[in-house]
Amino acid sequence: MTILGISAFYHDSAAAIIQDGVIVAAAQEERFTRKKHDSAFPVNAVQFCLQYAGVNLNQLDAIAFYDKPLLKLERLLETYYAFAPSGLQSFITAIPVWLNEKMFLKRLIFNELKKVGDYDKKKIKLLFPEHHLSHAASAYYPAPFEKAAILTLDGVGEWATASICLGEGKDISILKELKFPHSLGLLYSAFTYFLGFKVNSGEYKLMGLAPYGDPQSADVQRYVQIIKEKLIDIKEDGSIWLDQNYFSYATGLRMVKDDKWEALFGFKRRNSEDELEQKHCNLGLAIQQITEEVMIKMATEAKRLTGAEYLCMAGGVALNCVANGKLLQQNLFKQIFIQPAAGDAGGALGAAQAAYHIYFGKDRKTPTGLDDLRGSYLGPQFTDLDVELTAKKYKATYHHFENFAELAEKTAQFLEEGHCVGWIQGRMEFGPRALGARSILGDTRSPEMQRKLNVEVKYRESFRPFAPSVLAEDVAEYFEQQTPSPYMLLVQPVVKSRRKAVPANYHSLPLKEKLYYLRSDMPAVTHIDFSARIQTVHKETNPRYHQLISTFKKRTGYGVIVNTSFNVRGEPIVNTPDDAYRCFMRTEIAYLVIGNYLFVKKEQPDWQEKVNWKEEFTLD
Repeated sequence: MTILGISAFYHDSAAAIIQDGVIVAAAQEERFTRKKHDSAFPVNAVQFCLQYAGVNLNQLDAIAFYDKPLLKLERLLETYYAFAPSGLQSFITAIPVWLNEKMFLKRLIFNELKKVGDYDKKKIKLLFPEHHLSHAASAYYPAPFEKAAILTLDGVGEWATASICLGEGKDISILKELKFPHSLGLLYSAFTYFLGFKVNSGEYKLMGLAPYGDPQSADVQRYVQIIKEKLIDIKEDGSIWLDQNYFSYATGLRMVKDDKWEALFGFKRRNSEDELEQKHCNLGLAIQQITEEVMIKMATEAKRLTGAEYLCMAGGVALNCVANGKLLQQNLFKQIFIQPAAGDAGGALGAAQAAYHIYFGKDRKTPTGLDDLRGSYLGPQFTDLDVELTAKKYKATYHHFENFAELAEKTAQFLEEGHCVGWIQGRMEFGPRALGARSILGDTRSPEMQRKLNVEVKYRESFRPFAPSVLAEDVAEYFEQQTPSPYMLLVQPVVKSRRKAVPANYHSLPLKEKLYYLRSDMPAVTHIDFSARIQTVHKETNPRYHQLISTFKKRTGYGVIVNTSFNVRGEPIVNTPDDAYRCFMRTEIAYLVIGNYLFVKKEQPDWQEKVNWKEEFTLD
């Protein structure tokens, strides 16, 4: 039985395909179109999935779309009615789109499928699981647990903004839901907007900014108190109530009522390129602390309702790896599994799995090992011919290695010397994180590496941290982490023995001055609060990446390197050798490794582009 899952028309469109319950392929549309967070119907991702599975549209048993559009329309209409006459402008903007397109989503999907290939409409079965069920399915079915609590949190699906479910065998039971407009995800996005970042893409920046807040500052506590008194009422079970007098997202074209928020917090909304000040950092820390409190309460309620020993998580809020780390420290569950494509992209996979196990009633085999996602390496891969054709296209010079161990040794040497290396191997990752298949690598020991990667390679804000990729068997040597973290979704502290002393007035220093201090013997991956967003690298799922880090360890004694996504600011992560070479030539990356091929920057022909990448990609 072959089922195609699709998510589209909001953000992070994607497709995934399963055969007899086995995940065969999954990819986001943005990686093909080079348009970040592409919301269009995922024509390219669907074509890739069908090709990889060796089927055409007529051979599918079902196509599952990740939410129910008519329920979403119901929510919009009821919301506008409840808030009338406010929201008229938003109503006039949104409803024609719904009436012309999304209300007739089946017709729209059938029309879009024509771009994929020919098909017989009578042979296509369309299914529409609910949004949060798709999230729950994407987390539970690949997880290595026979029974688990499932917690989903995001902005909003149809009506639900969070859910607690129980997964047992092939079944998922929804036990509790939080309904719109009360939403932890939308609350976090509101602060993302107020602090000058882009909603639906800048939330991870807010998470990275929060540790620059001063935890001992009276301002942070004052902001927490204001938020709790004016914006949010947190119940013991983790459910929340948001005072809509301060928000505009329900019926407006903005997230918040700017004037009311400016009066609350005592400063104006920050514009995207404005200088970051301590007050912005302190407010970021305040909302991060509240997010962690709510998530822990929700997880505690999930434990109470299910009695389960394990927890699965999905939804956009589950990408808040700092909160995930705090939740893990509570020891509520023996193990936590977080879907690597936790946002809407993962809904495509969950929709297909929900169709297979719930609609068709097919039994579930509990995954063995880490999980059923094979390291999330579910996207396209390339051949030697693809690499050589790219080299011919750009008249590029390269070195080919017959022996990968020799190339790994050479790459480890470049890292040890302080160079940045582009690293492209095997199948592309599914989800927002580069996990050693489409990555830029560096030496964790280098005091200059964070600045170099941010300023000279990624061309992005200097405050943003980088993640370590560490050999799974060595993780406890470097971090206060015992369980696997293969998807870079858990933040934990660097072990105390590796930390370095900072001044007594450290937290009161300006943001940029804090960056000057070495906080550990791995300064490139140690964040301002001595934490790190950890990826454990497993030989079973990525043997080449494991071999590279092992080789680096033999040379340096460190089984850990810097890993960041292979892209510049505003660009989707690279997919093909062509994408990789262009990004390599646009940046200060010194070496590029694609499969068994090595490209050395100083050996390449002069690079001239017709279009400047800063004009090609919208800054996020």
